[in-house]
Amino acid sequence: MPDLDSSFFAHPPVDVAPKLLGLTISHAGVTLRITEVEAYHGAVDPGSHGFKRRTDRNSALFGPPGTCYVYINYGIHRALNLVCGADGESAGCLVRSGEIIDGLDRARERRMASAREGAPIPKDAHLARGPGNLAKALAIEPILGGTPVVGPDAQVVVRRPDGHVAPEYLTGPRVGVSGPGGEGESFPWRFWIPGEPSVSAYRAAVTRVRKR
Repeated sequence: MPDLDSSFFAHPPVDVAPKLLGLTISHAGVTLRITEVEAYHGAVDPGSHGFKRRTDRNSALFGPPGTCYVYINYGIHRALNLVCGADGESAGCLVRSGEIIDGLDRARERRMASAREGAPIPKDAHLARGPGNLAKALAIEPILGGTPVVGPDAQVVVRRPDGHVAPEYLTGPRVGVSGPGGEGESFPWRFWIPGEPSVSAYRAAVTRVRKR
């Protein structure tokens, strides 16, 4: 099969997301197979970072298809998104989970480096389970925002592996998205490979009440 190029990503994220399942991502000595993703679609999606307007913080999400958008969640966890759609559209796919197929030792070291003292070593299948853990395994940082994931200049590299067969998948509501964007009936935009132990558990959004 030919290598991927930016045209693979130049479609609505709900179309790109299921096609990402089973592809590989490589960076900093670790390669994983994508097992879970979520689609986010800009101005029509209240769950998207690009729903309201473009800012310095989310500008990479408005970039050309086939590039990275990296954000920091709760001031701690990095999250890797692959920009989709047309340039300037603010559409992307959050890579939620993956199965590490190369670089297990590196991924384990990165996970344990930030773990609390005495924390158990996670199972191999859980090292890239959830977007924060996946980004940690791949050593993803915000500086990668805007860089391509295909072509000769890619640092984070997305590939279609040899002999790739598109896997069966399930869909459902996105994890931890509050408000209208979290409604599974309107936005069943989480896609995952069934039976994969690396896939994260579903959690509804938690309503947070601010103290006065």
